[in-house]
Amino acid sequence: MKEFDKDKLQKDSLEIRKTILELAYSSGGGQHLGGGMSMVEIMSYLYGFKLNLQPGFTHSEKRDRFILSKGHGVLGFYPVLNRYGFISDQLLKTYKTQGSELISHPIKNLNNAIESSNGSLGHGLSYGLGIALGLKKLQIESRVYVLVGDGECNEGSIWEAAMSGSELNLDNLTCIVDNNHFQSDGPTKEIMNCNSLFNKWKAFGWEVVSIDGHNFDEIHAAFSLKNKKPKLILASTIKGKGVDFMENDNAWHHGRLTETLYKNAINSLEK
Repeated sequence: MKEFDKDKLQKDSLEIRKTILELAYSSGGGQHLGGGMSMVEIMSYLYGFKLNLQPGFTHSEKRDRFILSKGHGVLGFYPVLNRYGFISDQLLKTYKTQGSELISHPIKNLNNAIESSNGSLGHGLSYGLGIALGLKKLQIESRVYVLVGDGECNEGSIWEAAMSGSELNLDNLTCIVDNNHFQSDGPTKEIMNCNSLFNKWKAFGWEVVSIDGHNFDEIHAAFSLKNKKPKLILASTIKGKGVDFMENDNAWHHGRLTETLYKNAINSLEK
């Protein structure tokens, strides 16, 4: 069993953010940086501690499954897979190059520990719910974790899955909302206000806990809570977390790093 080592996870998160910036800069063009940076601590916790998933055993029937529903968040996903031994340095360097397996949205490939292909928002929770139901029917004691965005919760398919999850008593299913308060077109409160997400998920029959999505103590406590119904972790995060000029600036939902901006971003992380 892995040991919960907060200091290590914090160091991992810093290195992951550096890798995110390196990938974004080296591959050129616009990148979904803000939403990749906001999810780092959640991802570090899952792959560095929580998931029953090991390199070399990514096809195991007994593995835990992680679904990245907010598929544009791959910059917060591929470096995590690399950090914890699921994809090689060589493969990571091919990101967004001609013929690469690693593009700007995930493509299902269990050899790379990628459980699902995702681009269109709103589908990952239904996909994960189906897997969780199948595991129940096969009496396999594995868990399914799905990461969605707060803006993604505007999608009706999210709420169809939420209703089904509680009706089916899927206590092996956990959904995490990366609640960074922005979506592509601006602040979520100005588009479809997400302030009532806690009460909405609770009304749909889920066990809901609200946390600071960058605080490992709160993350660990939330994931450790025993539940008899599907669990929703509402993680308040900062879009662009770690880089001072990116934080809460929605221009970095999809922005381009110049050489100067890249150096400034690395310096900001290292302060």
